[in-house]
Amino acid sequence: MTQTKPQVQYREDYQPPHYWIDTLDLDIQLHDSATEVVAISRVRRNGEHDEPLVLDGEQLELLQVAVNGVDIAQYQQTENGLVLSQLPEAFVLTIKTRINPAGNTALEGLYKSGSAFCTQCEAQGFRRITYYLDRPDVLARFSTRITADAAAYPYLLSNGNRVDQGTLDDGRHWVQWQDPFPKPAYLFALVAGDFDVLRDSYTTLSGRNVALEIFVDKGNLHRAGHAMDSLKASMAWDEQRCHLEYDLDIYMIVAVDFFNMGAMENKGLNVFNAKFVLADANTATDGDYLDVERVIGHEYFHNWTGNRVTCRDWFQLSLKEGLTVFRDQEFSSDLGSRTVNRIQNVRIMRGPQFAEDAGPMAHPIRPDAVIEMNNFYTLTVYEKGSEVIRMLHTLLGEQAFQRGLALYLQRHDGQAATCDDFVAAMSEASGRDLTRFKRWYSQAGTPVLAVTDAYDAEQQRYTLTVRQHTPATREQPGKLPLHIPLSLALYTEQGEPLSLLVNGDTVGPVLDVLEDEQQFVFEQIPSRPVPALLQGFSAPVKLDYPYSDEQLTLLAKSSIDEFVRWDAVQMLINKAVLDNLSRLQRGDVVSVPRPLIDVFRTTLEDTSLDRALQAQMLALPDLGSLLELFEQVDIGLLGQVHQQLQAELAEALRPLWQQAYEQNLTPEYRIEHQDIARRAMKNVALGYLALAGDAVKVQQQYQDADNMTDTLAAMKAAVRAELNEADVMLADFEAKWRQDGLVLDNWFRLQATAPGEGTLARVQQLMSHPTFSMNNPNRIRALIGAFISANPLQFHRLDGAGYDLLVSVLEQLNDSNPQVASRLVTPLIQFSRLDDARQGLIKARLQQLMAMPALSRDLFEKISKALA
Repeated sequence: MTQTKPQVQYREDYQPPHYWIDTLDLDIQLHDSATEVVAISRVRRNGEHDEPLVLDGEQLELLQVAVNGVDIAQYQQTENGLVLSQLPEAFVLTIKTRINPAGNTALEGLYKSGSAFCTQCEAQGFRRITYYLDRPDVLARFSTRITADAAAYPYLLSNGNRVDQGTLDDGRHWVQWQDPFPKPAYLFALVAGDFDVLRDSYTTLSGRNVALEIFVDKGNLHRAGHAMDSLKASMAWDEQRCHLEYDLDIYMIVAVDFFNMGAMENKGLNVFNAKFVLADANTATDGDYLDVERVIGHEYFHNWTGNRVTCRDWFQLSLKEGLTVFRDQEFSSDLGSRTVNRIQNVRIMRGPQFAEDAGPMAHPIRPDAVIEMNNFYTLTVYEKGSEVIRMLHTLLGEQAFQRGLALYLQRHDGQAATCDDFVAAMSEASGRDLTRFKRWYSQAGTPVLAVTDAYDAEQQRYTLTVRQHTPATREQPGKLPLHIPLSLALYTEQGEPLSLLVNGDTVGPVLDVLEDEQQFVFEQIPSRPVPALLQGFSAPVKLDYPYSDEQLTLLAKSSIDEFVRWDAVQMLINKAVLDNLSRLQRGDVVSVPRPLIDVFRTTLEDTSLDRALQAQMLALPDLGSLLELFEQVDIGLLGQVHQQLQAELAEALRPLWQQAYEQNLTPEYRIEHQDIARRAMKNVALGYLALAGDAVKVQQQYQDADNMTDTLAAMKAAVRAELNEADVMLADFEAKWRQDGLVLDNWFRLQATAPGEGTLARVQQLMSHPTFSMNNPNRIRALIGAFISANPLQFHRLDGAGYDLLVSVLEQLNDSNPQVASRLVTPLIQFSRLDDARQGLIKARLQQLMAMPALSRDLFEKISKALA
């Protein structure tokens, strides 16, 4: 166990800092293993007190401390900080430190990404650069002077605007940056290196000209164009939809290969994982193009929702992240297919987020307690947080929501705010009482909506009874009723929509579910209707309603809400899975129910459907989502049902899959919605054809493909169907792309997700591949992350060998990069849905990890909760 048990921090214990820092002037002399940092702060006492100034600092060599220009010795260095006492009311503090960027494998603070210097300071990385009040409610104006070797590092970048630069006699040069806007230390950024640069400009609505620059590794300039287009589209969207304009003279993006996260919104200088910047037809899939657009948008939108207004403390993280995820989802939906974007968001919720809600790390979107803040960059904070914002948008409407957003930003500009501040602005701008709605911020777990109905033919009244229940979580055994917006429509048995009349008045589709149990009575309903419940996934809940196959078939064919059409098919698939699991346990064979085959056939033959929606409707949910249908299940049997259903659907509809494939061929590669949709449908069909044994079609697509989307789709189809041609394709792909790490990540990922018994041995072998590195998070995620998260059948082997592999990886990463280790441990701690035998195997491995002599806080928090 850890030498000192990590301490829990509680949200209710928040206190303002004893001191404020108004300005910070940094002078950074870059050297690989001995970078020197001089930090000059203007500090003032917060109120009347004689408390010491306690600064955060980790892995720093302290060289000098001075107050008002005079060196002092009356300070105390601790394991994680610096304590200064007997200070004047206001003073200038100078601290000089030395750090080792090249030895920083944790990729927090200042480190080397390849040959470049790079920073990552969120959440608490700035304390690895200098001693400072490293907390989000301390906002200062930063000025940064960077000095480095001119030949090796021609570009020296930081936040704000470039105000001065010069050269020195020793072959070094310097650049001075100044950020006019106050910011917390986590938004500080520095990058130094030699890059190719894509330059453009954007004229804002008010007529200001903004220089745009994207920095990429040498030779990758041709892959940065889509990122630039996405940036300009983001700037235009934020002006048009939210009336928010960019506020600096320059906006920079830097793509780096070694990065723990997807990207970082540092003011004016966004540092990105290269996979979310680089894209061209030869190296990126349609999904990659859309991800670049989404992530570029997300980080740009943070300029207002996260930077200009930041969070008071890290417990309020969803204030900026949930809101900004909602904004990037709306951006992607306005530019592409709203329905398909919604479906993809819901897949994340119903799979990994619902699993998180049901696991040992279950927490509200505003957590109450934390040991390691990095552990709360979760799907709950981000994705469920965005669903909470979406519910507000649903309840208030677009105009009132935008008024509330404008009021929030105006009221708190330049401040560190709270979730309560945001809800208060929304309530004031809309006139709605959101008191009960605020419970979404404080309650963990996934609510269940149990709905029953009754029809009175004589009175022509239809009654819905809605009961809400949120299962207990470890920290919250008792739950209060939430404010849940339930969107619904009613259809006749012929699929015609009915008006919603209550007390003689037509009402909107959204019901306010406020109590543990409520009834809603609709009038003038001529016959028993078919309800379409939870349209658009209007709340992040599980729905319990006894739909018949006939009702689901009608909704899949007739619903006006396209999300409902997709969801009806998902429910038919879920019913088929549950039925066939029972059949398999009785010794019977798996059989696809006739209603499901009929719905698939109708969907394939419906030429009016958007091809992108069609592709989503015909794709089975993954095993993670199916696990959430059970309290406990043998994942081996569940996987067998899943595989056999796909195989039977492939064979039963083979002529239609062939027809769909041929009808959706595109003559050339274009990044346009219609073509993306056609490729999606074509490649879903190819996957089923591969399962039906059509190796010729798969091999032909691989050989003829002129884009990475079709290349990878052919390889995926071959690997998943275990075709003999798969190994030939994989060998050819590796020979072609061996020198491009981001592209080769797809090669690692495909092999890690192969269904065969030999996958574990192959993963172990690939860990010795020349391009694989345990120091590169992208490589780890592509191979190890894909195996443990996207290949549950092979990871959850009954001999425990999959668990042993992960334990060995975690033991190594615990020392070198605990943040990545903590993210990888998730499949081990979310064992509650698995059978008893696998749970026992996992618990033994978790106890093995807990016995490590220097277990990181990141792993300690998750494992201790899982074993509690």
